[in-house]
Amino acid sequence: MTASDAPANGGPIFHLAIPDDWAAASASGEYLVSTRGMSLDEVGFIHCSTHDQIEATANRFYGDVDQLILLAIDSLLVPSRIIFEPPVPEGPLLFPHIYGPLPVSAVKLTSPWTRSSTGWSLTTL
Repeated sequence: MTASDAPANGGPIFHLAIPDDWAAASASGEYLVSTRGMSLDEVGFIHCSTHDQIEATANRFYGDVDQLILLAIDSLLVPSRIIFEPPVPEGPLLFPHIYGPLPVSAVKLTSPWTRSSTGWSLTTL
């Protein structure tokens, strides 16, 4: 699949945040973490997911973490470009990537999320 800009409908996109990272962003007004342990400056964009990608992403990359904050982002309030692109060249899925800081004001819902004994499931939110 090829990269594409964010859909015109401006639906929500989601990001999985470590609680301490989200607390720092709440204090500063901007979220600058790309993915677990890596900054926006290091990677160049903030990794996000569509609703259908949340659980798989959590289970693949955060299986050893007990607590996350699920951020629901209003893509129309993000001033930076959002591009849907594969995580690897020629990958079959497209993930939303934010190419700049995420203003805390664009996050419309934060949900503390606890991993169950069987893994991450949206039914436990």
